[in-house]
Amino acid sequence: MSALRESLGFLTSRLRQVGIFVALILIVLLFQGLTGGILLEPQNVTNLVVQNSYILILAIGMVMVIIAGHIDLSVGSVAGFIGAVAGVMIVHWGWPWWAAIPACLLVGALVGAWQGYWIAYVGIPAFIVTLAGMLIFRGLTLITLKNQQITPFPAELRALGGGFLPDISGGASVLEWLTVILGLGATAALLIQALKERRIRRKFDLESEPLVWFVIKTAFTALLMLIITFLLASYRGTPIVLVVLAALVIAYTALMNNSVFGRHTYAIGGNLHAAELSGIKTKAVTFRLFVNMGVLAALAGLVFTARLNSAQPAGGTGFELDSIAAAFIGGAAVTGGIGTVAGAMIGGLIMGVLNNGMSILGLGTDYQQLIKGLVLLVAVGFDIFNKNRSGGGGEVGKRFKLKTTPPPSQESPAPAPTETVDAGVK
Repeated sequence: MSALRESLGFLTSRLRQVGIFVALILIVLLFQGLTGGILLEPQNVTNLVVQNSYILILAIGMVMVIIAGHIDLSVGSVAGFIGAVAGVMIVHWGWPWWAAIPACLLVGALVGAWQGYWIAYVGIPAFIVTLAGMLIFRGLTLITLKNQQITPFPAELRALGGGFLPDISGGASVLEWLTVILGLGATAALLIQALKERRIRRKFDLESEPLVWFVIKTAFTALLMLIITFLLASYRGTPIVLVVLAALVIAYTALMNNSVFGRHTYAIGGNLHAAELSGIKTKAVTFRLFVNMGVLAALAGLVFTARLNSAQPAGGTGFELDSIAAAFIGGAAVTGGIGTVAGAMIGGLIMGVLNNGMSILGLGTDYQQLIKGLVLLVAVGFDIFNKNRSGGGGEVGKRFKLKTTPPPSQESPAPAPTETVDAGVK
């Protein structure tokens, strides 16, 4: 009983992280029932991954920008512009696909450097710079395409957006065995890594997670990965873009959790002035964040263009809203300093399940926009509520009389007043 009470207390303290994962499960179960089981059909699961891959790629860069206390409204226009550039390079100029891809990523980096310079070194707010970028690169997309779509693209590039890893069984098996092998390997790696991290935390007496919750969480995550593996292997196997996305998630999670750059990003979003006083080169970090965002926007544009087999004037429209929503729904704080890559992925999957489920149900775009807006509002409201609950302050805390620390004992005397020296920096 004490172990259960300890686990519940831990879950309450981790309400932000646990809540979004529970929300994803509940939404999946809801639409699984409403759609009569269509949502989790193997083909629909594969379509869900492929259709939302470029939003998830954008969400990785967006959550990093939001953690640092900024925003990027231009990523949709940049993705559309890179798709147009790829169309001109490959279709009109005859470039090979393997040369056009790094060239497009370089153009994306230059776009990010352009915007990062104005934000980091000139000091213009990111909202203004990227709003201007949204207009600039949408205009450049129309100019590049001359308001006409460019198609077709070579099969090698199309595979990036809608291709699959080869079937090693030659189609003779019910399950695609390469996907089964990759899924089992990923699940085993997840279990080994979780046990290794817990052992390290226990070694340095940093472990606060109850054993019961650790076992339940790890077992449930492993089971979920095995179910997804089975669903993918039951259709056509592993989409190539899923491999790309998995590599990005692993790399950027390690970057944000284990690198100096990641710690500096969190520090800047948590308290910019304190980060400057501690010696962090805040301008350089901000500049690199937007260069990185430009590269990821370029990659998302290539994936989107490859999936449609067409560079379109309206390509990328609305991508910025979906990626921002994914970051905030995934637990990123509006004020910066809080957020994770994994959380952004869960937020992106919530948006993807909502889009897919509502489309299966035949809801029009009017109701879809309404529901997604309400979900975003509730997610941000929950973030603010949780922050006030843990801090005990603000209007929400006062209204609900939230307290996180007990009142001081009546028997203990109040501390004597001491003189303080104003050490503020002018």
